[in-house]
Amino acid sequence: MIRVAALAAFAVLAGCGGEEQGDGPVVFAASSLGKVAPAINPDAAVVTGGSNDLAAQIRDGAEADIFLSASAKPLAELRAAGLVEAPVVFASNRLVIIVPAENEARVTHVADLARPGVKLVLGADGVPVGDYARESLDLAGLGAALDNVVSLENDVKGVVGKVALGEADAGIVYATDARTAEDDVRSYGISGHFQPDIRYYAAIVAPASERAREYLDRLTGDEGQAALRGAGFLPVPP
Repeated sequence: MIRVAALAAFAVLAGCGGEEQGDGPVVFAASSLGKVAPAINPDAAVVTGGSNDLAAQIRDGAEADIFLSASAKPLAELRAAGLVEAPVVFASNRLVIIVPAENEARVTHVADLARPGVKLVLGADGVPVGDYARESLDLAGLGAALDNVVSLENDVKGVVGKVALGEADAGIVYATDARTAEDDVRSYGISGHFQPDIRYYAAIVAPASERAREYLDRLTGDEGQAALRGAGFLPVPP
């Protein structure tokens, strides 16, 4: 479904036609960046989705100026094929547990995710938020929680949506997504001992365009970093 949505969005952009599209870049951005990516350049045409799915669109020939990924993994094959320039790290994040507003399962701690009967939703394999969540559970010694998974989603929005609708007792998402959904879900922190190293990468899509370079400069510059901090993203770790 996400791939279809991304293709549909791209079709709309393509329909605008080359120069008539405007001066802004076409930005493929991970779902968790959906609110902040347009703020970097209001003229940008932003297509959001799971990072792995957006990478597949680029491999299939979809036109984009710059790709903002929630992890390095979706960029590896693109880089090897010469489809993108060297990625640049521009932000970080943290994982949190989200539960429905009623929290009938009384999940408040990462250990609760392994309790029998708790219905857990995660990102699918290869989706950064899902891969990070599984790494977090492994760090916590809670591999048994994977037996409680009732749904695997194509992006972080899917995880939030399932929990908000009460179709699962809990999910693991980025802190920034929990923040934007605070009217629909409750969130609980995960100890730093169980936090994976989350890094967001920007890569200019070949052939490089001037508007892509301008977007990258804004993203990594003071104003772009301030916008990211304002949205809850963390500075690039050392």
